[in-house]
Amino acid sequence: MSALTATPSSGLRGSIAVPGDKSISHRALILGALAVGESRIDGLLEGEDVLATAGALRAYGARIEASGDGGWRVHGVGVGGLLAPRDILDLGNSGTGVRLLLGLAASHPIRSLFTGDASLRGRPMQRVITPLSEMGARFDAAEGGRLPLTVTGPEIVMPIEYRTPVASAQVKSAVLLAGLNAPGRTTVIEQQATRDHTERMLRQFGAEIETGIDDDGAHRVTLTGQPELSPCHVVVPGDPSSAAFPVVAALLTPGSRLTVTGVLRNPLRFALFDTLIEMGARIALTNERQAGGETLVDLEVESSALHGIEVPAARAPAMIDEYPVLAVAAAYADGETVMHGLAELRVKESDRLAATAAGLRQLGVPVQEFPDGLTVQGGAARPRQPAGETIATHMDHRIAMAFLICGLAADGPVRIDDGAMIATSFPGFVALMRGIGAEVTAEDQTA
Repeated sequence: MSALTATPSSGLRGSIAVPGDKSISHRALILGALAVGESRIDGLLEGEDVLATAGALRAYGARIEASGDGGWRVHGVGVGGLLAPRDILDLGNSGTGVRLLLGLAASHPIRSLFTGDASLRGRPMQRVITPLSEMGARFDAAEGGRLPLTVTGPEIVMPIEYRTPVASAQVKSAVLLAGLNAPGRTTVIEQQATRDHTERMLRQFGAEIETGIDDDGAHRVTLTGQPELSPCHVVVPGDPSSAAFPVVAALLTPGSRLTVTGVLRNPLRFALFDTLIEMGARIALTNERQAGGETLVDLEVESSALHGIEVPAARAPAMIDEYPVLAVAAAYADGETVMHGLAELRVKESDRLAATAAGLRQLGVPVQEFPDGLTVQGGAARPRQPAGETIATHMDHRIAMAFLICGLAADGPVRIDDGAMIATSFPGFVALMRGIGAEVTAEDQTA
């Protein structure tokens, strides 16, 4: 374990770039592995989650290697060309990686055995097992549809029309990836639109994909199966979920003026920044440009006085990973912030809703937790950690980073029990924050 302590700081300043977007990095590797020829990826997130996906794709026969100039080369095997892996596929802590790869594996007549760390083994996989079983795959999973599990794909995978019961881009993507190897058209219907990186990147690689809205407002995505995907040059933009942490730190820390460059501006991923602006945050969006079918912007941030608002449930799919750090911002805002539609936080790397509420209570912030929501009462006094106590991170990188950010503006230091898992999504986080003036100290050399 690698305990970290954040100490009240002031004047966070500089211009930084955050690591590449995790969701896009996973998908770039996967679609590159299914293309015929060599794809190049620049800006790939070299975190543990993404590297675990790369390792699994190598086991399926793709050649994936760093190019030596900061880029990555992926030599694909073609749609339908996966080889049977010889070993168990260990995805570590990567929920995105395992769910998307289950879609691939389920569409090939091969047997694959997946596992992960203790956190990943506790996360639900039934949400992808159900539609993939309808497509003809067979599963042998641990109790509750969890890892470790074995999937065996059919000789011919069947295209389906599937209406997702939960708003999940991972479920949608797993079905679409399976549909790549199916004859005919595979359709996914979502009541609430989720992040659309898979659809955008499928088009970039040459797949035929249609999107639309039904009469009832549901979002429909239809893929024509068995295309020949062409290799691409993918430029991965900065991850907005990672940018959230230095942005909130600058908003809360007096005297701050920070620029975060090259951040993904996808409307289905940007709701945190829209919410913060609604709360009074001084965030300017500048230098808008395009890369790989996505919009990028620079964020110019100044310390700000925030006020509480009500965040509607409809906004949750576009900012589900950012609620822990939004709750931290709410603790410093004037008045009450109410967040709805957060049930999905219960089944992330940890029960993020409970972990966020417990950490804020420990710091003296009035919090009310609901089955699918959270109310944070801010403004009364700055959060303060009782002497000798430690925030429990539950092996969750976003909980760890959120409470370190909290400590930068608190009434005294804030200590978390473990920061080692931050590397799964944000390698170099502590060094980057120190570089802009944040006071973060580690108790041992592994942090």
